[in-house]
Parts: sequence; C-alpha cells; structure tokens
Amino acid sequence: MKRNVIIGGSLLALVVTLGVGQNLLQRSVDAQTNGKVQAPRFEVDPMWPKPMPNHWLLGNTIGVGVDNQDHVYIIHRGPSLEAKEVYATENPPASECCIPAPPVLEFDSEGNLVKAWGGPGEGYDWPGSNHGITPDSKGNVWIGGNGPDDGHILVFTREGKFVKQFGFPYASAGSNDMWAFNKVAKISLDEQANEAYVADGYGNHRVAVIDMATGKIKRYWGAYANKPDDENLGRYNPTAPPAKQFRNPVHCAVPSNDGLVYVCDRPNDRIQVFTKDGKFQKETFVAKTTLGDGSVWDIAFSRDPQQKYFYLADGANEKIRVFDRQSLTELTSFGDGGRQPGQFYAVHSIATDSKGNLYTTETYRGQRLQKFVYKGLAAVAKPNQGTVWPTKTSTH
Repeated sequence: MKRNVIIGGSLLALVVTLGVGQNLLQRSVDAQTNGKVQAPRFEVDPMWPKPMPNHWLLGNTIGVGVDNQDHVYIIHRGPSLEAKEVYATENPPASECCIPAPPVLEFDSEGNLVKAWGGPGEGYDWPGSNHGITPDSKGNVWIGGNGPDDGHILVFTREGKFVKQFGFPYASAGSNDMWAFNKVAKISLDEQANEAYVADGYGNHRVAVIDMATGKIKRYWGAYANKPDDENLGRYNPTAPPAKQFRNPVHCAVPSNDGLVYVCDRPNDRIQVFTKDGKFQKETFVAKTTLGDGSVWDIAFSRDPQQKYFYLADGANEKIRVFDRQSLTELTSFGDGGRQPGQFYAVHSIATDSKGNLYTTETYRGQRLQKFVYKGLAAVAKPNQGTVWPTKTSTH
C-alpha cells in the first residue's frame, strides 16, 4: 500500500507539474494575444550621417534607397533652399556659407559621404523636380520627377554616368498613355522578373509596370484594379464612400517577395494591395481622418525572407508606423513632429538595409536624412513610442 501511495503521489505531482506547465504556456500565448504583441524596435542614431563637406546643404530630400552593399542614396532639390541658406552662391558671395549639395548623394554604412553628382547634362532631360531614387543590383540608380513637364524616368550608374531614359517631357500624358508618364513619384524594382513598378503618380492616377531593359509599359491599373481615368476627384472627404480611383499622388508601388504589390494612395489615406498582374486583393485605411497631405507616403519591408513587417512613412502625422504585413494590422509607431533627432517634419521616403536598419528623408523644411538602428523585437507597450532616443548605457 505504501508503494501505491508513493506511485500515486508521484503521478499527482506529475499531473500538477504538467498542469502548471500548460498554464504557463497558455499564459504566454495569452500574453501574445492580449497586448503583448512583438514588433521591431528602433533607436535613432543622432550621429549619422557624418557632416558633409564644402558648406553643402540639403533641400527638400525626397528619395532614399539602399543598395546591395548597404550604401544609402538620397536625392534632394537644391533650388528649394531659401535665399539666406545659400548666401555663398551669390556673386560676389554674401557669406562663407552655404551652397546646395549636388542632387544625388551616396553614403556608406558608417555615414561617410562617398559620392555626390547629378543635374542637367548632355543626352538626357534632368527632371524639373526630381523625386525618388532606387538603386538596382547592377550599380545603377533610377530617378523620377514630378515637375510640370516631367513625363520620364532616368537611369544612371552610381558614379553619375547616364545610362538611359524612358519616356520624355510630356506634360499631358494621360493615365492610359502607353508611351510616357506624368510626374513619377517613385520606381520600385522586381529584378528577377526584369520589371519596374512605377508610381505614376503626381499627374496620373495609376501603377504602371515597365520592362527594365526597354521601358515598354507592359500593364497598368488604377484603384481596385479599375481602368484609371483622369477625373479630378476634388478634396478627400473621410466620411464619403471610398474613392474608386487613386488621388494624386500615387506615391509608391512596392512589390513584395510573395508576389504582391503595396500601393500608397497618399491623399486617400489608404494602402491597396494587388497581385503583380494588377488584381486587387485588399486595402486598409491609415489615420483615415488625416487631411492635407495624407497619411500614406512610402513603404519599406522588413529584411527577413518572409517580410513579416512593413514600415510606413506618414508625413502628415510625423511618424513611422509599423505593420504586420499579412494582416495589414498596425502594431505600433514611433516619432513625433520636431527638429531634433528621431523627430520629423514631413517624413517623405523610407528604406531598409540588410541589417534591418531604417533610413528616412524629409521634404519641405525638414531637409534631412536620418538613420534608425534596428534593436530587435520587443513587446509592444503603447501605440506610439514617441521619439526613440538611444537607450542610456553606463560607461563606468
């Protein structure tokens, strides 16, 4: 009987232990589903990039991309600088400082300036208002433009040598034009398919897919996969039924690894998702009552193979929003309006490097490039993290 009591006690202890283990496991699962969601965490690097030479300043900084060496490319508009910012350009110079930097700048991963170039030249039409920059794996960069006559795309080597031009200055190209564009916001690449996705953009109301070698437009579509038209939809009204077409600008069209395309319908405050052949899949609205410039400016994916997350630049609400990509659920956000590192004024474009770090640029008077260092996954404690200043560490 004593032996049976011992065995029974052991079994009871085992059952209790299993029960405790299952309870802890369930509590862990519950924690994941009751506000303890994991999301990527970032901290601003206030020392990146390093100061530029030659008294150079950035104007509206309206494009950022990262190449396969983790070099960061930006494009900006020198003419947007105010007269008092560029006294040194007067004849004679009104002061020692400053002058606009060349339009395209390349930085290495440490924040050192590697190259700077760009502007009008022989054999191509430099955009009246450059907009967006995307490096490819062959050492080239792709540039759009949203000036009054910008109906084209330019490709240069990373050294600034002209490679080719698709389209041409053509102010009246429509949303069903097969030969030119109308104020391209951004070009995103699917190099495996030899295709480029054009957010076309500030004049047109469409996504256009082109052959990367020839520039031939292969297919295009509007919101909900409708045939696009050029009707002026007027001011966005968040209480009205969703618009059946994109508003201007269609600000990004970014293909994912699993065959989807994420489109920034900026002033409509929405992201629409399509297959690569233009079939509408789903949409989500972001801060739907945002007026003015809209909430959906640019998208970059996390660098894991599944691209589990994407990051949305919201230039009107001055933050970066972190989404679960499959469910289109916003997990958290960071940033706030301001001039200090980690804050934003018109955060415009966003890109990730191979380590998962984020790079952002700011237009209007923001005029800068910032780096946000990836710090791994962390439990989401609050909807907005505010300014993600570096964590203090003791040196003693």
